[in-house]
Amino acid sequence: MVKEPILEMKHITKIYPGVIALDDVSLEFYRGEIHAIVGENGAGKSTFIKTITGAVTATKGDILFEKKQLPGGCPEVALNAGISAIYQEFNLFPYLSVAENIFFGRYLKKGAFIDYKEMNRRTKEILDQLGVPIDPNTQVKNLSVGYQQIVEIAKAISRDVKLLIMDEPSAPLTDNEIKHLFKIVQNIREQGVAVIYISHRLEEIFEICDKVSVFRDGKYITTKNVSDTDIDDLVFIMVNRTIEEQFPARNVTKKETVLEVKDLCTDVVHNIHFELHKGEILGFAGLVGAGRTEVVRALYGADKKKRGDIYLNGRKVTIDSPGDAVKMGIGLIPEDRKGQGVLLGMSLQKNITYANMKRVAKYGLISERQDQEISEKYIRSLQTKTSGTKQIVKNLSGGNQQKVVLTKWLYTECDILIFDEPTRGIDIGAKQEIYQLMNRLVEQDKAIIMITSEMPELLGMADRIVVMHEGKITGILNREEATQERIMALSSNIMGSNAHGGNLI
Repeated sequence: MVKEPILEMKHITKIYPGVIALDDVSLEFYRGEIHAIVGENGAGKSTFIKTITGAVTATKGDILFEKKQLPGGCPEVALNAGISAIYQEFNLFPYLSVAENIFFGRYLKKGAFIDYKEMNRRTKEILDQLGVPIDPNTQVKNLSVGYQQIVEIAKAISRDVKLLIMDEPSAPLTDNEIKHLFKIVQNIREQGVAVIYISHRLEEIFEICDKVSVFRDGKYITTKNVSDTDIDDLVFIMVNRTIEEQFPARNVTKKETVLEVKDLCTDVVHNIHFELHKGEILGFAGLVGAGRTEVVRALYGADKKKRGDIYLNGRKVTIDSPGDAVKMGIGLIPEDRKGQGVLLGMSLQKNITYANMKRVAKYGLISERQDQEISEKYIRSLQTKTSGTKQIVKNLSGGNQQKVVLTKWLYTECDILIFDEPTRGIDIGAKQEIYQLMNRLVEQDKAIIMITSEMPELLGMADRIVVMHEGKITGILNREEATQERIMALSSNIMGSNAHGGNLI
């Protein structure tokens, strides 16, 4: 018996002024399958799923769901048909309960009053089906990120979902939360739901998906059974070139110390001591909650220190605010680039120069010509994909937004750059460009602190690795002695000579 598709996308084209976001894309999706969509940032994935949900109206083409035409630009029709989407940024109300979030906008009623008892009963039924012990009365703000993700899934199931779209669902999750998420998604598939799964973590595709489709430059390229392909094959199709070596090689020579941190303590981290050398990438490893981000926030002046000394080029300095850090040549590329790294509603030009406005201002007046020339120079240098310096940053892909954050700090000519999860949520081609840029920076004697949860990135890029557990440093490993096993042992604070190695604290 020939299976019939639940969703048929026929010749979908979306044209924005000066940009073809989707170019004649035709693709089918089936019940009981997890179908991955992969491609570089800007390949058209986000626009494609927004046409399915009705958030974007295609310029031309037809969408058939269960053989019925779906009108473009009408999210309510898509929802009522059984199409739900879960995005990286959750659409939850933190001060409402789990049940209130799941039924928001369609509260169950008993007469003129909201029937909280029935909403809680149905919520518990759904959560039991997903295998998660969440109290329906719990406020969402008190849930972990992983459980918030599950509340989003429960919302979709409560609407009798037939097609579930998941956009980078694992990006904010821990490894254990990801494993639980996979079990839930596989359970949903077994119930006959079609799942469209978008992820930059290609290894996930091979763990959970049945099919994978590749997009490139707004075009649909091909669909393969996951069992018939591998990561190298997918990467080649995605970027149309072979990435011979994911982490570019470079020669490392130990140079003078540019930063020394002694006995740094906050409410979260304790007795932190490390050195950073000119021309070095110093990695920070540890499980979620280990205190890595808290260390750099305290160093940067974003979090209050209880005690501790900071030395720059041998001179003791006081850093009580991010402004102090910037004046001393320290820049931070934060993990939350959208919330903390860029001004989403402003142009590339304004984002690039606002951290060092005095370079384009004279007597308090900004030189528009100089401002634009500098922006164009950096956009070319980092090969940022944009329609021009006036483009609003929120309309860029994730990888290009990350380049804007980097450009801002390059423009300030910082000597020390802190990268917190530098490649989270960006595609493999953009990752390669970020790695090459980091290497160019250290070759220019810049010093980099890199926090990353991706083990291959840590082992491939860091010259030394500081490992943390529960707010303390448990070891510092040189590149030659760093292995995944040693790092994980130190991250879990497992004692023993085989685990530790390296420079122990």
